[in-house]
Amino acid sequence: MLGLAAFVAGVIFGAGNTDLGSAQAFADAWAKQDFRGMYTEISASSAGRYPLDEFTADYKKAQDTATVKQVDAGEASESDSGGGSAASVPVTLTTHAFGQINRDLVLPLDGGKVDWAPKLVFPGLRPGERLVRHTTVPKRAPILANDGTPLAEGPATARFSPLGAAATAVAGSVSVPHKKEQVKLERLGFPAGYPTGTSGLELAFNTRLAGHPGGELVALPHGGGKTAGGRTLAATKPIQGKPVHTTIDPDLQQAAVAALGGTYGGVAVLDPDDGSVRAVAGIAFSGPQPPGSTFKLITTTAALEAGVVKLSDTFPIQTSTVVGGREVENANGEACGGTFAEAFAESCNSVFVPLGPKIGSKRLVGTAESYGFNSPPSLYTEQALKAAGIPSSTLPKSIPADVDLGVTAIGQGEVLATPLEMASVAQTIANGGVREPTSLVTDHSLRADAKPVRVTSSDIASTLRTLMIGVVTSGTGTAAALPGIQVAGKTGTAELGPVVGHGKTTEQRVDAWFTAFAPASDPKLVVAAMVVNANGAGGDVAAPIVRSVMASAFGVS
Repeated sequence: MLGLAAFVAGVIFGAGNTDLGSAQAFADAWAKQDFRGMYTEISASSAGRYPLDEFTADYKKAQDTATVKQVDAGEASESDSGGGSAASVPVTLTTHAFGQINRDLVLPLDGGKVDWAPKLVFPGLRPGERLVRHTTVPKRAPILANDGTPLAEGPATARFSPLGAAATAVAGSVSVPHKKEQVKLERLGFPAGYPTGTSGLELAFNTRLAGHPGGELVALPHGGGKTAGGRTLAATKPIQGKPVHTTIDPDLQQAAVAALGGTYGGVAVLDPDDGSVRAVAGIAFSGPQPPGSTFKLITTTAALEAGVVKLSDTFPIQTSTVVGGREVENANGEACGGTFAEAFAESCNSVFVPLGPKIGSKRLVGTAESYGFNSPPSLYTEQALKAAGIPSSTLPKSIPADVDLGVTAIGQGEVLATPLEMASVAQTIANGGVREPTSLVTDHSLRADAKPVRVTSSDIASTLRTLMIGVVTSGTGTAAALPGIQVAGKTGTAELGPVVGHGKTTEQRVDAWFTAFAPASDPKLVVAAMVVNANGAGGDVAAPIVRSVMASAFGVS
């Protein structure tokens, strides 16, 4: 009798002590996405039927189908699998398209190891079933101008705007993604080849605009049709995307795009008071180029602050100057000089090049950085900037050599800027020396964490305003003059190098620049334009573009 009791107790004890070590290790390895570690916990007979690469591929395919982004495994316990030894592990699958899926993963055991079969790639699958998804994609949200005019609306397959191509210049485009991006989107639940944002705001805010797919995750018999005999394992509704509200003025946007025309370059239009972007065309913030003499606004700021120049100073009339042993000529070899105001109006290199070494590296770089150089633009969040690949305007952090300081002072050398940056420089001056963030969106959650920056004193900003008026009234920027409205501006012509071909070298290739604000005494608009590889100087090519935008805005001819 005692022996029988001991035998029964032994049976009960043995039945309650299935070895769960391999099952737990298998589930824990899955949570870590360690497929090799999972494979070491399957039985020898299973490993003989299913090679590691096939095992791994099956799991990755199932996870991609279910849009799994995280696996969490609980504690293994014994389970009845129909007579054999088995373990049950609670798992939570966090997915992009189907929310959280909580299920028990039942693992048959063979000699303490997992008796693996393909149905185990996803909890709830039965023998002979495969995992498929039926996706429902929400309608893409619109991008809106500051008055509610759509810059882009409609489904991803057919975006449109009443502004036509003028809207595309800022909203960007939606099209079939590149292969790498397509793989990423499919893992989020979007159908293969589904259009996505590929440029502009459509790209920067693609996730917000596109929303989240929903649909059904279904177990289907192998060889069955798309729905025949299917069992729904999870289902969700799609989540609608959210609109992006911008600071764009529709009329100015059309004017900026029309003024640039088919020219390769960029136009940026800012509000002088708050820095918001009111229009953008071409490569206004995506194609940095040497800013040429528009950078003299920064050089002048630094020189006035350092006291190395005064408006009363006069300079010799000459065609070139020497800095660090290198001769630097005036733009067209013309002779210029005279008062500082005259030298500024005529954009006289022979006056500005020597200012670079006098100002010094620390002050020149520091002033440029106060104006926004070497920092990402404040169009929207850093994440959105990164997604859209928006670069910064840059210059070296240190410029020790006199010759490099000299050419930097005239916007050459290693200085790169965008029309957006040079518009921001003009906005700072128009705003009494305070640089405002150049926001392109109105939603606070989408805006960059940027604050106004006091770049220079109101007195120096006022002096710069006076100097810029002289550029338009009697200097290199007379082509920007408007009837009855005083314009303050600065030209720039950046040398890119000589044209070489057919065994001979010809004239310099240049970028043409102009940045300005108006009316000069009470600014209402800031505009900067750049033309790449221009057929002429900034005053001849870029200034008329700026004038065209301003004339449209102010209703003059």
